[in-house]
Formats: sequence, structure tokens, C-alpha cells
Amino acid sequence: MSSIRILRPRPPSLSWLAAAALLLLAGPAASQVYAPRDPNAARGMLNQAPAASRSDRDPARDSGQVPGLESGAYPERPEECDGPLGHLLPECQLPGDTLDLPPLERRGTETGLPATGQEGDATGERSRRNPSEFEFMPMPEPEPPSEFQRFAASSVGTLLPIYGASLFERVPTTFAPLDRVPVTADYAIGPGDEILLRVWGQVNMDLPLVVDRAGAVYIPQAGSITVAGIEFRQLPGFLRSQLERVFRNFDLSVNMGQLRSIQVFVVGHARRPGTYTVSSLSTMVSALFAAGGPSAQGSMRRIQLKRGAEVVAEMDLYDLLLRGDKSGDARLLPGDVVYIPPVGPQVAAAGSVKNPAVYELKGEQTVGELIGMTGGLSSLADRERATLERIAEGSRRVVEFQLDDEGMRLPMRDGDVFQARTIQPRFEETVTLRGNVANPGRFHWRPGMRLRDIIPDRESLVTRDYWKKRNLLGFTPPEEAIAAEPVEEARRRLTETRIGPTAPDINWSYAVIERQNPQDLMTKLLPFHLGRLVLEHDGAQNLELRPGDVVTVFSQADIRVPQMQQTRTVRLEGEFNAPGIYDVEPGETLGQLIEKAGGLTPQAYLFGAEFLRESVRKDQQKRMERYIQDLEQEADKAARNRLANADNPSQAQMLDAEIKSQKEMVERLRSVQPTGRIVLSLDPDSNDFSQIAHMTLEDGDRFVVPALPSTVNVMGAVYSPNALVFAKKRPVREYIAQAGGFTRNADEDRSYILRADGSVLPRRGTSGFEKKSLNPGDAVIIPEHLFKTTFLTNLRNWSEVISQFGLGAAAINVLR
Repeated sequence: MSSIRILRPRPPSLSWLAAAALLLLAGPAASQVYAPRDPNAARGMLNQAPAASRSDRDPARDSGQVPGLESGAYPERPEECDGPLGHLLPECQLPGDTLDLPPLERRGTETGLPATGQEGDATGERSRRNPSEFEFMPMPEPEPPSEFQRFAASSVGTLLPIYGASLFERVPTTFAPLDRVPVTADYAIGPGDEILLRVWGQVNMDLPLVVDRAGAVYIPQAGSITVAGIEFRQLPGFLRSQLERVFRNFDLSVNMGQLRSIQVFVVGHARRPGTYTVSSLSTMVSALFAAGGPSAQGSMRRIQLKRGAEVVAEMDLYDLLLRGDKSGDARLLPGDVVYIPPVGPQVAAAGSVKNPAVYELKGEQTVGELIGMTGGLSSLADRERATLERIAEGSRRVVEFQLDDEGMRLPMRDGDVFQARTIQPRFEETVTLRGNVANPGRFHWRPGMRLRDIIPDRESLVTRDYWKKRNLLGFTPPEEAIAAEPVEEARRRLTETRIGPTAPDINWSYAVIERQNPQDLMTKLLPFHLGRLVLEHDGAQNLELRPGDVVTVFSQADIRVPQMQQTRTVRLEGEFNAPGIYDVEPGETLGQLIEKAGGLTPQAYLFGAEFLRESVRKDQQKRMERYIQDLEQEADKAARNRLANADNPSQAQMLDAEIKSQKEMVERLRSVQPTGRIVLSLDPDSNDFSQIAHMTLEDGDRFVVPALPSTVNVMGAVYSPNALVFAKKRPVREYIAQAGGFTRNADEDRSYILRADGSVLPRRGTSGFEKKSLNPGDAVIIPEHLFKTTFLTNLRNWSEVISQFGLGAAAINVLR
């Protein structure tokens, strides 16, 4: 919190009338609780406090001193400063325009004034805020846990808070100004109180009367009247009786204005013990809030109010916390001492109670009374078993008991740790159904219960997921229901319409009952045939259930089933008379499915057909990842060897560029996704599909038969990679020549032909490669050299080798 900076008024030479008007405009100030930390704080509050009457002045203040400060701390005040408005005169101001004050302690539900005098304009401005706009004190540094808190944490596994300590954690620094709060009827008038007296009738008066130090107020023509000690309920009658000695035929009303402040002491085991100036309406709780409440070592059940040498009240905060009973909260008088004694016997309550915490005992208390202080047992508490860890004869012991009438009467002792156990999460007399079912959950078990009681029909096996996804099929998103702007509409991609199961199919051949053997607690599996149970109503599969059984129904996504039991759909596309998505019956082959689709069209090019399978695609993906990993390791190894043999920086720089290019190529390979294509190896000149008619089908297969193409592609390291018109019996070399021939970086030895059916014909190992003829849709691929050195580099390398041979030969001749 930053320091508070108070500006002193520096008025020009004011007349007494202007000074009085300034005082009236200041208005009554709302009171606050202040606990100055140093004399400068008291000095600042003195300088901004309005002056009282001469009879109400403090001699120490008249002498220019602040109580508690040594003589000579401040310069003496001139005589003219003793007047009622002397504090407004420039010559009466202390040196300096401003005064830096450290942060002040502000706390409390009641407000008050500094011990040196009434508060000034700064606090008065705060009092004019909206009462609902509270400011909160910053969170104080948390107190270290007490010894008993650490002791209890070692047993229960968590640090338990001290009950009631949270009440004093976040306390507002400002409240509704108490000058607008009505006083109680039993409020005793004292020095410093302001009485608002209004008289009308034979005489009219509107007087703010401040009770002086002698306990009296002065009323014109009536004189000085002593009012100290009179209760507020008696004040109107008393003042009427005094005025009737002088006036007749009048009426009056009496109200309280600004109330006096009192100084009290909060000592003992408080979080912030010290002296506090509070409102005269303050009580013990107000002082406790101002001091931050009892510390971890302070008692909350035996807080004493001392007046002189006597204890006039003792308060138990548990009455306020547990029952909202504030009857023990006594009102404070000047000089009162609020004493917080050391904490009494403590016990800890943990487990299944509503408010686990550390509680303080007062007198003889039982387990039942402790549970009552916690708010009671939770709904999960096990009333058949509770534990009490007790210190007896220098050692710790555990007492187990039931939470019945006898257990509730068990006395508590200092240092006990009570734990209410939680019930076991076990369901009695239940059977659980889970997995691929419509309504998984628990069912009440009854004697003679069987599987058909919880799986009565087919509908009980249709999952909610199935209906959710099925219902979405007819849903059109709002953004697609209305046409967008032309540019966005042109960019929109049409969604592919798919047909397939919206949820995994049921595994009809296997379901299981999990049953625990009560003798050895071993779990056994009792499988049964779900299809025979539900579809065929086979009584042999309708097994009897026992309490605690768990029935699990699997889907085909959980356990892979034979292909004949799977729901299979195959997509036929391209040159079929009836292309579409077909359901494959058990044992149906590709040839039978083609006939079901009406056969091939005359334009079909069966040699270039693509047969795609998902299981093959996944296998290709794994192999490709392994290949890329090996390629990357080989490229890194070769790059390190070449960099180690680099002769000069320019060559190393060229090698760096090549290595970077190789890494980019590897990254491009990573982006290539396999298709799962199966090479069929058909006759390029025939559309006879008898060679593949026997192929079995899997779910998700895709068979695409294109139309007969009329081009051949030449790609790679040629001057004009392009698609060329197919000519029957034209050899490969003519297609390459038609594409411009090989470039300088072409790796001719690694050229290959990619056939339309997906097969590859490499140049190496193939005799007469350039004389081979191509088929429609084939592609000739000419790769580039990955590592290629220049002629000068090769020449220099060979020169070094020859020179080394020459030196070796010369050395041999010398040795001879």
C-alpha cells in the first residue's frame, strides 16, 4: 500500500467570517478507525482535524505538542492559534506544505477518530461515498500453521484451517458513515458527542451542541447543562425540564450528530495488537475486526473485556459464528482493554463432515457436540465406523467406534483428531450393463434375474450415439442455407456425400458377464452369444445374473471380427454401367460385384484401374515413414562425410546448399500421403476382368476404372516435361526426344516407366529400356542427380591422388 499524502490548506488572509463559512462548508466528517504506526501519522491527523471549543481543547495540543511525543518536537504555537478557528490561520500551520504518512491501519465495522482529535476533510470525503462501495484491506500475510495444525495434517493428509479465522481475512476498510446511523436508546452521552437540538414555539433555536470535557453543553439563556452519563432515551425529557425553567410554550426535538471517538486497547494473542481509536458505538467485535482477530495461538472462545482491574464481559465467538448470537458483544468505553488469551484445548475434525477444521473446546464436550460445531455429518459419512486419534501417556492411539448414541457421548480431549469415514462406493443388489447399448447403467437385481431382463430386444442395443449422428444427416448449417457473397460462394467446396454406418456395428458373436467370486475375490468371465440371445431367443444363452455382475456388449470397433461378419460397403466409380456404393454380401467377390453394377462400359480402360484399400494404405504409410527415416539418416551421414572432405570454404558453402536442398526434399516426401493402391497386373490390351474376379472385398474398398486416355507423360529432368499424344509402338527414346531430351542434371541410369496400372519398370536391369513401347496413361520419369560434382573438382581430386602416388613412388626409390 502506498503512503498517504495529506495536503495542508494554505488559505490567504481570511476574515473571521470567511473562516467560519469555510468551517461550515466542511461539514461533519465520517469517522474511521485509525491505528497510527508512528508519530508523523498523529501529527498529520492533528494538522487536518477541525478545532473544537476552548473548553474542549487538550492542553498538550494547545502547547503545540502531540501526546506521546517529546517536548520540542514541534515549534510553540502563537496565542492567536488558541482561538476557535486558529487552526485555519497560516501562521498556525506547522512547517511544510505536505506531510507523507505511512499506510494507516484501517479496520472495523465501527468507525472512530484518531486519538489526537477529530478527523478532518480527508476522512470526511471518504464518508460521503456510497455506503455500498466497500474497499477491502489487502490480504494479510498468511500466518504459519500452528503446531497442532501440522500435527493434524500428518494424520488426515491435508492442512485444516482454524475455525473462524476466515472471518477476519477480508475486512472492508470503509462502511456506511456512522454519523447517519441512529444511536440506540441506551447510548450514554459523553464528552465529544454532538447533540442536535431544535426548539420551536415561544423561542426558536437550532443548535449543534458539542459536549465538552466536563460533560456539559451550553444553551443560550439556559446556561451550562451537564448531560454526560444520560442515556439517549432520557435526553429529550431532561433537556425539556432544563429549558422549562427559562422558557414556556415550546416544543423540541433531540438528535445525535457526530459521535465521539474512544481509545481502546487490543492485547494478547491478536494478529495486530495495539491501541485503536474507534467510534463510541463500537463493541468488542468492532475492536477484533480492527486488530485482525485472534492469531493462530489466540482463543476465540474466551475473549475478555477489561475495564480497570475488572473483567466486565467475556465473549465466545463461536456463539456468533455458529448461532449468530451477538448477545455477549459488550459496548466499549474509553480505556477499555480487549484481551485475547491463549487458545484453549483444540481438536481436529476431518473426513465426511460439512466443515472440516480445527476447533477449540470449552469445558467438557462430546463427539456429538463437535459434529454439531462442524455443521453435521455429510451425506456420505459412514455411521458404522469413525476413528479418534488420541494422545495418551505420551503415545498416539486410535479409538474406533460407531456414530450411534453411545459414540456421540464419547468425551473429547485436547489434541484429539476425529475422522468420519466415508461409505464404500459399493452398490448392493445391482447389476451393471455397459458398452454398445441404448441405456447403459445399473439395474436392481432380484432373484431369478436373467440377461433377457436387461437386454429385452434389438432396440436396447441401438446406442444414443447412433441416433445423434443419424439425426445430423438431415441438418443444414445456417451458413450453407443462404448463399454467401459471390467470391466466397465460388471458393466454397462441395462436401462429399458418403454412405456408411454412423456408429460401429454390434459384435453379435460375443458378449461377456464379469462376475467376482465371493470366496477368492477372483473375477471370472462368462461369455455368451449375443445374436442367439436377442435374434434367435436361444434359452441356453439367457444366463442367470447375480448381484454385482457387469454385462458388457462390444461393437466391431472394440474387437475385430471376421470379414464375413463385418458390414462391408465398396465404392465403384468410373466406367461402370451403374457406378455407386454397394453392400457386399458374405462371400461375394469383386467379379460378382462388377456384374451387379452392370459391367464395364465400352470406353473403360481396365489396365489403368485403381483398386484402393484402407488396410493397404495404413501399411504403406508405416513403410513410407520407415523409408523416410532411413533416407534422412543416410543423407545426414553422407553430408557429414562430404563436409569433412571439403577442401575450401567455397566448396563447403556449396555442400551446405546441397544439404539444405536434400532436407527440403525429405520434408516434401513427408507430405506425400500413400493411397493404398493395389497393382492388378492386367493385360493392357483387354478389358477382361476374369483375372481379378476372384478377389475378396473389404469394407471401404474403392475401385475406379478410368476411360481410355490418349496421352503419355514425360516428367523429370527433361527440357519440356509434358503430356504427349500416345502413338502405338512408339519407343521410349522418341517420347524423351519429343520432350526435349535429357537436361545436364539428368540421372539417365535411374530413369523408370510408371505404368498406368501402378507398376514400375526401371532402366537398370531392363534390357532395351529405350526401345520399350508405352501404353496409354504411362509416364516416363527421369530423376535428377542428388550429388553431382563439377569437372574442376574431379580434376583437382584426381590430381591430388596422382601426386600422392608420385610421392609414394619417390619414397620407395629413396628407401632402396
